[in-house]
Amino acid sequence: MRKFMASLDVGSSLIKLVVGEVVKNKINILACVETPAEGIKKGYVINPESATGCFLEVFKKAEEIIGLPIKKVIATVPAFYTECFLSSGTVPIKDPEHIIKNEDIVRAMQKCVYNKVMDNRELVTVLPTSFKVNDEIVSNPLNMMAEQMLMKAIVVTIPKKNIEGINNILKSIGVSLVDIVISPLGDYYEYKNKELNQSIGAVVNIGEATTTVSIFNRGILTNLEVIDIGGDAITNDLSYVYKISSKDAEYLKEHLALAHTRLAQPNESVVFTDKHGESVKINQYDASEIVMQRLTEIINLAKKQINLLTKKEISYIILTGGVTESTDFDILIEELLGNMGIIGNTLEIGARSNKFGTAVGVMKYYNSRLKLRNVEFSIFNLEEQEELSGKGKRVNISDNSLLGKLFGYFFDN
Repeated sequence: MRKFMASLDVGSSLIKLVVGEVVKNKINILACVETPAEGIKKGYVINPESATGCFLEVFKKAEEIIGLPIKKVIATVPAFYTECFLSSGTVPIKDPEHIIKNEDIVRAMQKCVYNKVMDNRELVTVLPTSFKVNDEIVSNPLNMMAEQMLMKAIVVTIPKKNIEGINNILKSIGVSLVDIVISPLGDYYEYKNKELNQSIGAVVNIGEATTTVSIFNRGILTNLEVIDIGGDAITNDLSYVYKISSKDAEYLKEHLALAHTRLAQPNESVVFTDKHGESVKINQYDASEIVMQRLTEIINLAKKQINLLTKKEISYIILTGGVTESTDFDILIEELLGNMGIIGNTLEIGARSNKFGTAVGVMKYYNSRLKLRNVEFSIFNLEEQEELSGKGKRVNISDNSLLGKLFGYFFDN
């Protein structure tokens, strides 16, 4: 069975939807779309009517590319007030030959959370850290022989209110919420490698309205905090200093200003009309100085938060989010974090932007959970998969989409 997944990332400025197929543990992107977020603040739904329209729009865009309705999705939900706690569970091995199988691991995970999650909180995930089999500590007990197995794990929960708004809208538009994920898990799985899996480090996602700082110990999320500051602070600074509209400030941030003043040019400039109707000429160096100051503040706040979240020495800090694609952001990170700083780089064809990194990583994370449970999953049934493969009626692929261009190149020439 082929595995197709859809990942919805709800942010303050953009709602992103990525659809992909898992092939040999890699994600082939089939659709990667976004739409401006309305009725959303810091990931929470504050205006259901406006937000519903945005959800409908982003699903419509993806469905036009794929040619099939998307009725199941994994959603990223706000990470505010996330709690991570250590738990354990012991289970007898039911196999007649006492061979440990995937279902034993699942039962142990259930034991880890039984009567340990409060009614007002929602379980996000159970992350096994170690297993005790025959008085031996192992990382993977599958196929070992034992009478019983002890699992130690990190249990991650969030307040129920973090998912209610998103879940209600998905239900209203006929989409099933398959699972929930918080952004740090998606971020880590998008950028992790074997070296990071053996280390202790941090992931910093600079979003539009917030910055999420999370700690990973050998690939396991152990703690996190959300800071109430993000990329929109830069826009507000530029708007305030130059007395220009937020729209013009956003253009200035994205198209002229740099993240560091080292290579900024004083003679490169743009002219806007300020709020008093007067022309204001803004040069690249001055604008970059404002951006650099605010980014420096955000990163320094993240460093302080890391020190509060863990007393252990860390070996890396991964930075992601749309802001990290600002020109010369790497210069600033080298100056502030040295060799410890790593800028995330989303490389999947069709989603090569860090703003999609969380959504792509969520599919990788979810695939790893399916493997742990030995479960097959796809948002499309076999009939829909045949339709997607071109059997039966032709798939409705937009000429402007990546798939449309590839099909046009290979089959129309």
